[in-house]
Amino acid sequence: MNILSYRKSTVVAAAMLATVGACAAFAHDPARHEHSTSQTAVDGPETAYLTENNAAMDKMMADMEVKPTGDVDRDFVAMMTPHHQGAIDMALAVLKYGKNEQLKRIAQEIIVDQQQEIAAMKLAIGDPLPPSEAAPTQVAPEDTPARSMQSMDPNIKM
Repeated sequence: MNILSYRKSTVVAAAMLATVGACAAFAHDPARHEHSTSQTAVDGPETAYLTENNAAMDKMMADMEVKPTGDVDRDFVAMMTPHHQGAIDMALAVLKYGKNEQLKRIAQEIIVDQQQEIAAMKLAIGDPLPPSEAAPTQVAPEDTPARSMQSMDPNIKM
């Protein structure tokens, strides 16, 4: 690779990282992106949903702030993996608290699609795959009888 080509690649890589960083900063700017539960002070499932969704958003944004390594491909995967995981976490919250069956089905598809994309990106850069786990199709809120039944001893005869 000649020096001109190397410099051009370096400039393009730097521009891409600066753009991604600016987008991440813009997306996390509270003035532009408010997701606080104080706007909707509703008790019950809405509050629980908003709490989980906000936690997913905050974790996603924090995890997307990666130190550039000089390898654009690895930096891209390092930023996109938490972005995709954030979508999974938000979809799980909809499965727990949502009522609309069509949206819950879309949330299930999001979970599967995002897990596949994370795996594909990791494979593309030669990283090991994340541990395999089944994509949930139903998730009960923590305080429902279905959740408390899961913690029961399976050997109990009823």
